[in-house]
Amino acid sequence: MPFYDDDGNELDPKDIIMPKLCNNCKKNGLPEEQMLCTLIRFGCKNEDEFECGAFEQLNLN
Repeated sequence: MPFYDDDGNELDPKDIIMPKLCNNCKKNGLPEEQMLCTLIRFGCKNEDEFECGAFEQLNLN
């Protein structure tokens, strides 16, 4: 499914760097979460600090 910005330009998820926080999230890599995670990363791409309200810490135990 393609993604578009507010001006109708198609966005490529491969152009967005994966924030380090995502590597420690339970939702990282889950197909059912991919769309939400991609949209959050797009929304934060021009921010100085990445914040994600959907983040859930990965259990490393």
